[in-house]
Amino acid sequence: MDAINGFAYILGDDINTDDIVPSHTLTMRDPHEMAKCTLEFIDPQFVKKIDKGNIIIAGENFGTGSSREEAVNVFKILGVKAIIAKSFARIYFRNLINVGIPGITLTWDENTFSKGDNLVISLYKGVIFNKTKNIKVEFAKLPEFLTNILNEGGIINQLKKMLLK
Repeated sequence: MDAINGFAYILGDDINTDDIVPSHTLTMRDPHEMAKCTLEFIDPQFVKKIDKGNIIIAGENFGTGSSREEAVNVFKILGVKAIIAKSFARIYFRNLINVGIPGITLTWDENTFSKGDNLVISLYKGVIFNKTKNIKVEFAKLPEFLTNILNEGGIINQLKKMLLK
């Protein structure tokens, strides 16, 4: 999972789990139907605009609110490859890792990322290369035990592999 390629999709500050997965969707049994409502009150066109392989760039306090895993699963269903935020809610960050989506904490501004920028992330080197702006940004590398979970595609896959040994 070292080379993550994708295009930047910019969101703002204080995106909470109710914003990500509106409460009216929580009774839906089909997670793909739920994913169609992702961020509908923040950006009603989000699901139409997001492409598989996008990398979400967010501000402060991403994923605050309840610890509902649906708020991470919808991004997995939509094909989001990574989420970069200025800060994450602790449980949300760990839920990202557990489903196999890298969460990267990074202070950034409009000089660092713009919507549609072509990005390459190296988790092992702790580097994001913005090919559009021709800049390299370093971030604090994730601990090895977290990158191991990501490499297995999430905690469930890692546990299955360990149990089958």
